[in-house]
Amino acid sequence: MRQVARGTFGVEITPSTPELDGAVNRFELHKNFDGDLVGTGSGVMLSGGNPSTGTAGYVAIETVRGTLGGRKGAFALQQFGTMVSGTPTLHYEVVPGSGSGELAGLLGTLQLTIEGDGTHRFELEYEL
Repeated sequence: MRQVARGTFGVEITPSTPELDGAVNRFELHKNFDGDLVGTGSGVMLSGGNPSTGTAGYVAIETVRGTLGGRKGAFALQQFGTMVSGTPTLHYEVVPGSGSGELAGLLGTLQLTIEGDGTHRFELEYEL
């Protein structure tokens, strides 16, 4: 049975050493989730392109640890994003087989909305 978890998260993105002469950059991610998912996330993001011109892309993977729908455990989120002419396309998915604890077997996709004030809202459609 599909369920939906909603909430917000704060994110801190810290640059690491540039890769490939600056064509690809590496960042560390740290998140705090609130709402129907309460917990923390940490991971790595690689990005390329030139965001200042509106064309870029990134991939990221992070581990989320916390409580989802009253169940404690951890899982990995995989992210893929592109920006063409300033228009972003984002895709987030729970990595199949990554759930542990009471979240073993978790599958799902996450939709992200960033509001004008910078608030990150998520909607995670999932099943266990």
